[in-house]
Amino acid sequence: MGIPTVMDRLIQQALLQVLEPLYDPSFSLSSYGFRPGRSAYQALKAAREHVASGKGWVVDLDLEKFFDRVNHDVLMNRLARRIGDKRALKLMRRYLQAGVMLNGVVVEWFEGAPQGGPLSPLLANILLDEFDRELGRRGHAFCRYADDCNAYVRSQRAGERVMASLTRFLQERLKLRVNREESAVARTHERKFLGMRIVGVEKARICLAPQSLLRLKATIRRTTKRNRGVNLRRVIAELNQLTIGWVDYFAPAEVKSICRGLDSWIRRWWDWQDDSSHGRVTGAPGQVELRGVLEGCVGRTPMVQPGRTYAVRLCVKTEGRGLASLGIGWKTPEGKWTAPTENRRFVGSGQADATGWREIVGLVQVPPGAGQLVFMASASGQLSAADGCWFRDAALVEVAE
Repeated sequence: MGIPTVMDRLIQQALLQVLEPLYDPSFSLSSYGFRPGRSAYQALKAAREHVASGKGWVVDLDLEKFFDRVNHDVLMNRLARRIGDKRALKLMRRYLQAGVMLNGVVVEWFEGAPQGGPLSPLLANILLDEFDRELGRRGHAFCRYADDCNAYVRSQRAGERVMASLTRFLQERLKLRVNREESAVARTHERKFLGMRIVGVEKARICLAPQSLLRLKATIRRTTKRNRGVNLRRVIAELNQLTIGWVDYFAPAEVKSICRGLDSWIRRWWDWQDDSSHGRVTGAPGQVELRGVLEGCVGRTPMVQPGRTYAVRLCVKTEGRGLASLGIGWKTPEGKWTAPTENRRFVGSGQADATGWREIVGLVQVPPGAGQLVFMASASGQLSAADGCWFRDAALVEVAE
């Protein structure tokens, strides 16, 4: 990422306003990224039409570090075909070779185009326009959004042939590398495009990619953590901004039921974060009831099934000399407690961080009659010691046997 100064940004914007009307009309109709009047939704709509026509296999090409691998000579050669002003060409080459400043040291660029400036997306489209023309010349159905390109074919054998030929073209003509580990030939529902995927062939539907939902949940967890040190108003504002933007972007996909489930998940997660009994020790010395765990919870109570095995992860902090052991006790459905005992303790894993928190992981087999878990941490090694302790970031997941 190379963020230009205010003066450089002004000059690059002036170049963009002159060059974009010159180049954009000649770009491929299947190119949608960073072009006026075109959007990700149009790219997904075109992809769905290709799949609905019977092309249920996708050649998903992933360009390895595209902006870092742009060959300056190849790009300048493409620019010189239309631009006759040598001063403008010299200026653009100087921007390509300007380098970036890292920790006060200027690092020169010998290849690659810095991201973050107004001119970078246009230069990327100019370089990849030859690739678009080659795809069109071969008669392939494809959609490209910046460096994210998908070509659609009718069979796996055809996809593998197209993958091999396009990889050679990119490496030999444009000096770009294809990430073979991330690129693949697969069914359209197995690959994501702009965070979504196409499910089905005859009734091609735009659906959410599972990775997009996982990333959103991870971001929500970071935004709503209690130890961030921000007030409630700011957390709510950030959460609203995040969810509204996410829903607006993924509106083309079928996300109605997902949004309902996501709303319930956020409320459960928020209740657990806001639970006054979560965090400081309550009740008997060193004991705290974990409520509203991240997985498998019913309302705000993490009920467990007798005889099942669960993976437990949480962070614990103790007063005194550090953590020696963690005991696990039980609460029956009738409300009776079983105190943590020595044969149910296990040693904490990992080292404490600078603030004294350490992560605990382990497997727990629930005995008959248990309905809820209770934990006790000890710094002395004796589970009956009256050591103060705190818990956070609890998770309880059932393990399939």
